Formats: sequence, structure tokens, C-alpha cells
Amino acid sequence: MKEITKETYINWYKDMLFWRKFEDKLAAVYIQQKVRGFLHLYNGQEAILAGCLHVMELGGKDKMITAYRNHVQPIGMGVDPKRVMAELYGKSTGTSHGMGGSMHIFSKEHGFYGGHGIVGGQIPLGAGMAFGDKYHNTGGVTICCFGDGAARQGSLHETFNMAMLWKLPVVFIVENNGYAMGTSVERTANHQDIWKLGLGYEMPCGPVDAMNPIKVAEAMDEAMERARRGDGPTFLEMKTYRYRGHSMSDAQHYRTKEEVEEYKKIDPITQVLDIIKEEKYLTDEEIKQIDKDVKNKVAECEKFAEESPYPDKQQLYDMVYEQENYPFVKHK
Repeated sequence: MKEITKETYINWYKDMLFWRKFEDKLAAVYIQQKVRGFLHLYNGQEAILAGCLHVMELGGKDKMITAYRNHVQPIGMGVDPKRVMAELYGKSTGTSHGMGGSMHIFSKEHGFYGGHGIVGGQIPLGAGMAFGDKYHNTGGVTICCFGDGAARQGSLHETFNMAMLWKLPVVFIVENNGYAMGTSVERTANHQDIWKLGLGYEMPCGPVDAMNPIKVAEAMDEAMERARRGDGPTFLEMKTYRYRGHSMSDAQHYRTKEEVEEYKKIDPITQVLDIIKEEKYLTDEEIKQIDKDVKNKVAECEKFAEESPYPDKQQLYDMVYEQENYPFVKHK
């Protein structure tokens, strides 16, 4: 695994803080009805992305596919955050020209394949992407993320079976934040160790402390290397927590404020910042400057999205058929 250095910690702090503040801004503009539809925020789960990115080969070789809590992953993989914000605003400058919205951020160029609103729909797709890499011998690995609720979908078992049978280069990650919408893990099955689902397929599997980016990076490095050398998939249960509701409409009656506060004591951003302070990697002034820079960067994203135009009506027709001379719909 790449060494975790002073620069790693500083970049983790910068990135995770930006992702957190980016999501906080979206929550604010959602209340103002500038962003509409559903909105699922990643607050508290940032260490998973930070750890994954540390071991991924970015630029399109390694790929990621996930569910609808998908705003910050493409940013981490290199997508311009201004375009992500614009997509949430439904503007033509967005990653899908305003046609995808919150749940469907996408960038083939950067290896991010969504953003899927169908619960568990991305699980077989992730295996399919990995099959493509194996068939074409690209050396790439697919990271397929889903929530603890999606782990109860039948398609997971079909996918696990085929992934092991064909030794596909894929890492399955269940981001277990404790609740499938408002249903706790203990109420969805007769056991709480989701990672054990891999045992039935003899798939390498295990739990990970996903509030700590170091633990995530270590587990992911082992899994990614296993996939690259042709030894097939891994299933990791990332034990994490979300500080906000399932979506913006979630009243969160299923948990207490005390529970949330208890998990905030192990906030991944705070954990990284504590190491930075202990090791004197940054001065207090430098930390304040990072906080200021992050705030300004989020403001730039908001300004870009606010000032961008909405799509032209003609765009509706341009995105229906690939065939440009389709006889029944006028194409540009």
C-alpha cells in the first residue's frame, strides 16, 4: 500500500472537510427549494471514500458504482465539484446536463458509473463492469458500493455467485450505517454481521472500522490487490454512521439525538485532524486557512450552479435516441 504520509493526512482533512461542507450547502439550498426531489447526504461516511481513493488507480482504470448517496464520490475521483452542484440544481452545465439530478451523478471519463435510484440495482451492474475489465484484460478493479438495506436484495446472491464463479475483479462494499432508511440492521435479519453473507460463497470477507480512513485503506489495499492478481472478489462490511437522515425528508424518529452525538465522538474528520495536531503537521493558522479555503470553494460551486442556465427544451429529444436520424423525433 502507498505510504500514509503527512501529505496524506492533510489531503484527507482537506477533502473530507470539503465533502462535508459541500453536502451541508446542499442541505441549505434544498430547504430553499433550489435543489428538488430527493437528497441523500454522505455526512459521517467520508472515511470510506478517503480510504478507497488512497488505493485506487484513478483516471478511468479503476471504477466505482454506488447507490443514490453519490454526490462526493465523483468529486473525489476528479469530477469538477461545480458541475456536480450544477447537476443537483438541474442546470445544463451539470454532469448529465441537468437530466440526472441528485441520485444520478455520472462520469465515464473519471470512472464513476453512478448514482442509482433502484435499491441494489448497482450490485449486478458492478459485477458486469468487472466482467468487462476481465474480458478486455484492462487490469482495472470495480468498487461496488451499496447500503445495508440493499444487502437484503436477492440480486446480491446471484451476483456473489457469478463473481466468485468467474473470479471477477470487483470489491463489494456494504456501507453499513446502521439503518435501511429507518429500519435498523437488527430488524432486517437474524444476525447483524452482514459481511458473513460472503461466507456462503467462500468469498473473502470481513468487517472494517469505516470511521477511520486508515483502516479502510488497509482493507481496500488487500482486496484490490487480490482482484488485480486474478483471485476474484472481496466483500467488505464498512461499519459507518450517517449524521443526517436517510434523506432530507427523514424525521429520524427511529434514533435518539444522544446516539448521533455518541458517533460524532469518532467523526472521521475529527480523527484525522487530531493526528494532524498531535504530529504538528499543520499550525492552527494553517488549519484555519484550510477551513476558509473550503468555505470559499463551496461558495464558488454554489455561485456557478446559481448562474448556470437551465437546459433548453430541445435537449429532451436529443437524449432519447442515439440514432441521429431517428424518423419520429427531430434531432439537432
